[in-house]
Amino acid sequence: MDMKMRIAQRLAEAAQNSYEGCAVTGDDLYAMLEIPPEKKMGDYALPCFRLAKTLRKAPPMIAAALAEKVAGSEIERVEVVGGYLNVFLARSGMAKDIVEAVLAKPGRWGSSNEGEGKTVCLDYSSINIAKRFHIGHLSTTMIGHSLKRIYDFSGYTTVGINHLGDWGTQFGKMICAYKKWGSREMVEQGGVQAMVDLYVRFHAEAEKDPSLEDEGRAWFKKIEDGDEEAMAIFTWFKEVTLKDTQRVYDLLGVTFDSYNGEAFYNDKMGPIVDELREKGLLVESQGAQVVNLDEYNMPPALVLRSDGATLYITRDLAAAFYRMKEYKFDKCLYVVAYQQNLHFKQLFKIIELMGHDWYKGMEHVSFGMVSFGGQALATRKGTVVYLEDLLGKAIDKAREIIEQKSPNLPNKDEVARQVGVGAVVYFDLHNERIKDIDFQWDRALSFEGETGPYVQYTHARCCSVLRKAPDLTGVTPNYDVLCDDEANDVLMLLSRFPETVRKAMELNEPYLITRHTTSLAQAYNKYYFEHRIMDESDLAGTAARVALTDAVRDVIKTGLWLIGVEAPERM
Repeated sequence: MDMKMRIAQRLAEAAQNSYEGCAVTGDDLYAMLEIPPEKKMGDYALPCFRLAKTLRKAPPMIAAALAEKVAGSEIERVEVVGGYLNVFLARSGMAKDIVEAVLAKPGRWGSSNEGEGKTVCLDYSSINIAKRFHIGHLSTTMIGHSLKRIYDFSGYTTVGINHLGDWGTQFGKMICAYKKWGSREMVEQGGVQAMVDLYVRFHAEAEKDPSLEDEGRAWFKKIEDGDEEAMAIFTWFKEVTLKDTQRVYDLLGVTFDSYNGEAFYNDKMGPIVDELREKGLLVESQGAQVVNLDEYNMPPALVLRSDGATLYITRDLAAAFYRMKEYKFDKCLYVVAYQQNLHFKQLFKIIELMGHDWYKGMEHVSFGMVSFGGQALATRKGTVVYLEDLLGKAIDKAREIIEQKSPNLPNKDEVARQVGVGAVVYFDLHNERIKDIDFQWDRALSFEGETGPYVQYTHARCCSVLRKAPDLTGVTPNYDVLCDDEANDVLMLLSRFPETVRKAMELNEPYLITRHTTSLAQAYNKYYFEHRIMDESDLAGTAARVALTDAVRDVIKTGLWLIGVEAPERM
């Protein structure tokens, strides 16, 4: 039940009845329908300007003609205002239809089978081996995780890929440092931080003894050649890193289907380079091999260094071809910061020049940078914020607030985790992904305004209402009590949730769901304070208000789930 689609179909029928041979469809008008800026202008508005060329009439005349012919139980009245047709919905019937439609699909309102038979690969998080998981990885991780859920919810088969940064001379240096100054016990006890400390020591020592750089390169050459000892240490470093980062992924509820990183593609680049060479795309430049992209206003893409070494783009080409062969994807999304815009433009253009039309399904889902309290993050300056520490601090702060506001709350530790982690994730996904984020504690953990805890608290409020509701078995709800402005605002937001999910998927913008869910929470809270939910003298009206509350609870929980935030039932 999509109210907007029903209105669009009614308007399409009116157009076909008004103009002979009119081929305008409900889908056409669905794309044109707008939400007016003011309530007094209706629930939906159809701008008729885009129909003028097709129907060869002035927009005001088209609007007037449609007004005469449009009919349907959903529509109470229409108004012609210039070239706009403003539609006012019949509130009583709409309330029944919307609430019952939501409750008929618990946890699935807004889902679809749009992607049935199609596959989406999502490359996100992409942590570096032997480095700690910091706040800079939050956006790629949570945008990717949310998009995976959104595409799943829309019927697609999804493949979540953690493209590990596990290749390069730094790993030779790590092994060199480990052999000289480390021990198995040190790394097992200290985890990734012990490896980071060894790496820092390597660079400090290499300044005194430059020959260490050669030793580091030699160890990396052993990794490249598959040396047994080098590979055993290298593999163990990866295992230790993934064990450390899994704690963070578990807190965030994030999962992956593949951990194939750069090293996985080490033996898969040759055929790609051969194809580039066969198709005349590789040219020599100062001893290196490049793909010239001058005519596309891009610098040359360096594929092989003068010594034959491969680069990021070489491995990304191999990864793209592997993913197409393995998963036969319809879309392949790369959730990577905007600094890599040029890299992905080059990557997609090279695949196009190679003659593979599946490049059209590849997209760089870029995002802005994260700062903390107005400070840019930089490892060398000591202003890096590790994600596990950030989440831990958020949970601690949430626990403090719970102790102040709800000292008798059961499962305080569990709720503190849900609220603390939810606050961080919500803060990250509240704005368009391309916008830079300045993380601030007071704003993120506030129970007022547009925050995660505020939306979670509204969900808990709905659950509380439902727990306190009388037994309404056998009572037929009287939806006429949901005709006031406050209830109408809630109902319209419920009805528009499926459209929001669809748009979030089309634009790869989770924030649209975050904002919509927040608006629903705000509208319900206004309704809650303006109207008495339970009335023992009017069980039929109570049943309708309780049903509305249940629908709101369900959609808030779904909206939060789609952005990777849990919904506590008590707070």
